Amino acid sequence: MNITRENLDALNAVVKVDIAKEDYSDKVDKILSDYRKTANIPGFRKGHVPMGMVKKQYGKAVLVDEVNKLLQDALNKYLTEEKLDVLGQPLPKQKDDINWDADGFSFEFELGLAPEFDVNLKSKKAITHYNIVADDKMIDEQIERIQKQYGKLVPQDVVEKDSEITGAYKNEENEIDNTVTLTLDKFKGKATAKKFIGAKAGDVITLKTKGLYEDDHDLMHALKVSHDEAHGLEIEVTFTISEINKRELADLDQELFDKLFPSKEVTSVTELKTKIKEDAEKQFKQQSDQKLLNDVTEYLVDSTKFDLPAEFLTKWMQTSGEKEMDEAQAKEEYEKSEKSLRYQLIEGKLIQDNDIQVTIEDIKGHAKEMIKAQMAQFGQMNPSDEELEGIAARVLGNQEEARRISEQLISQKLIELYKEKANLKAKELSYEKFVKEVYGDK
Repeated sequence: MNITRENLDALNAVVKVDIAKEDYSDKVDKILSDYRKTANIPGFRKGHVPMGMVKKQYGKAVLVDEVNKLLQDALNKYLTEEKLDVLGQPLPKQKDDINWDADGFSFEFELGLAPEFDVNLKSKKAITHYNIVADDKMIDEQIERIQKQYGKLVPQDVVEKDSEITGAYKNEENEIDNTVTLTLDKFKGKATAKKFIGAKAGDVITLKTKGLYEDDHDLMHALKVSHDEAHGLEIEVTFTISEINKRELADLDQELFDKLFPSKEVTSVTELKTKIKEDAEKQFKQQSDQKLLNDVTEYLVDSTKFDLPAEFLTKWMQTSGEKEMDEAQAKEEYEKSEKSLRYQLIEGKLIQDNDIQVTIEDIKGHAKEMIKAQMAQFGQMNPSDEELEGIAARVLGNQEEARRISEQLISQKLIELYKEKANLKAKELSYEKFVKEVYGDK
């Protein structure tokens, strides 16, 4: 067997594989000999079928199968030994006139080669790295939400601005009949809230759905209609009040602290505020890191210039998916996936250049931490290591889950790399200001 390569340019090559008769003949003869022992052909005793007849009936199929196996093994070994960084998979050049009676065969494969390039993490313009803090306003609002959640309901005769009102939305024509509990601050306009002030149980209030809530999702849940129905819905509904209550805030005492933190780690309002701040800022760090990852990714894709074997990749996409595509569809698919492919190559380069690795112990450790956090939510604060090992083993038995965790850890290591080497400028702000700056005032 002989394998040669012709580099057409820096991104495209053709590999030629020449297979001689001696490369496959022994294997083919052995398989046919085994077939002869078991062949069941009328007119002949088992094991006594003439070899000529066995070859005539099975010879070509066995030959084709063995040559294809030999071809794939040889090609894969060649790519590994030559350390060729190929994109997609080798594409066989079509040969419609293979003479399977010949003593040898030649096959050609097109290769798309990965480009060579360097990655520069030092952008000219500094990328913002947000440090999101929980300010006093956020902490106080969270404490009030906790007090409401653990407070008690006191019946009221009439609706006041802070009442919790239970009642039913109805519209016979649209088959709406849904009982909900609401507070007046959920409505979009002050005029709507005014209609409720002073109302009593049994009163019926007529409302227009257009502009009733800030978000169509709130309207969807209130009326129990589909998302499509809620969007742009302009009808009148009635709301019949059945119950009015006021929620008295729970006292900020040790009884409440122990309900929130059974491990008794909080014994004062000051400690409660510190704990809320710590927990909130852990969540904010995840958002800040994700924003940093997105921004650096966008910078790298825009600034790292290299060519791709576009024609080869388009051709490869025609046959690589579950459904075969025509040339126009493959071209469209390539254009949609080009940015993602570029980042995969850049990410691979960063991982290689910076020796970023994720071991099975890393994956197992991360899985155990995730499991501990989930168990803590249900009051299981101190699971044994044996218990964690058993659950982690079951989780990682799912290859898809293990792959997802591995990708998470790679992303975390890349974020740490960016924090160390990218040109960043720190900016501290509250969560409310972060949302406005990054996502707009929504």
